[in-house]
Amino acid sequence: MRDGSGSDRSAGGDGDDGRSGRRLRLGDLAMQLGVSTATVSLALRNSPLVAAETRERIKEHARKAGYIYNRSAAALRTARSNMVGIAVHDILNPYFAEVFRALEDQLGREQQVVLICNHRDDVSRQRSFVDTLLQHRIDGLVLCASVGTEAEEVNALVDAGIPVTLICRDVTGVRAPVVRGDDFLGGLMLTRHLIGQGHRRIAMVGGRRATSAGRERNLGWKQALGEAGIDAAGQVDIPELMTQADGRDVVPTLLAADPRPSAVFAFNDLVAYGILSALRRHGVEPGPGMALGGYDDTDGADSRLPSLTSVWNAPEVIGARAASLILRQIGGERVTDEHILIPPELRIRESTPPPPPES
Repeated sequence: MRDGSGSDRSAGGDGDDGRSGRRLRLGDLAMQLGVSTATVSLALRNSPLVAAETRERIKEHARKAGYIYNRSAAALRTARSNMVGIAVHDILNPYFAEVFRALEDQLGREQQVVLICNHRDDVSRQRSFVDTLLQHRIDGLVLCASVGTEAEEVNALVDAGIPVTLICRDVTGVRAPVVRGDDFLGGLMLTRHLIGQGHRRIAMVGGRRATSAGRERNLGWKQALGEAGIDAAGQVDIPELMTQADGRDVVPTLLAADPRPSAVFAFNDLVAYGILSALRRHGVEPGPGMALGGYDDTDGADSRLPSLTSVWNAPEVIGARAASLILRQIGGERVTDEHILIPPELRIRESTPPPPPES
């Protein structure tokens, strides 16, 4: 609770600020030290989330300022908040809307409120969100980790007793449960389908290769090409694209390639939708003129013209399993070694016909 000046009444400590005679708050210490309120609170509780040197600096400053840490108030802060944070890189992607729905349904049945952050693959934004959640005493964190996330920072949360579950993206070395689709297998299945249709020039478009999803879908594409004796190095491979706008913008590059791809594996449905609309504007009919496959099988993929072949990536299953893992941890169970890979399904539709006969 905050008073009229914005200071934190639930800080759990008191002292005289030496100027107005009012009690010193955590927020005052944080301002004086140039750190967050959560960092001060964690340091005073000897949390491993704060580096040892920073911890000692904060504690020394608190002692000199006459701040007394109130352990009774601190005990109140360890009570359940009934809030779970969820952080992903793109809340505008309909795939994550489906994941959220499953998470919210199951967490809601246990009276948990969901707080959502869109970190946009900015690791500093993700860290700020987590810091804010710690201030609000969340019961747990569901994280689709940003590019640049270090295993150590997630493990520090785990070691501090905060329930954490990773979704959709893995981070090597993290000691927290993970629930995601088998991206390698999905990439393999879609590419094998395109090869089976007779395509030999298959572009891969999109995916942040610093993430497990981007890297493994690309590896599945390369493996399928290698099985068919097709050199992946000779194919169009354009990383990093993630949105419909990216898909629209890449079409001139695809059409100018020599030789031009006869098929495209889009990293996700959003990129595929952008490609589909832009191909028509350039006079190329999606499907017959250039086959196109997407990933995630989001709502509406089957009603496009042509309907989009896509890899179903189990959003409801991932959301429900992640919610279950978080609730188990909130209930006191230690869960660190569960790595759940959900098998994908290839859903074949009109957008991936065989290539036209060579002239």
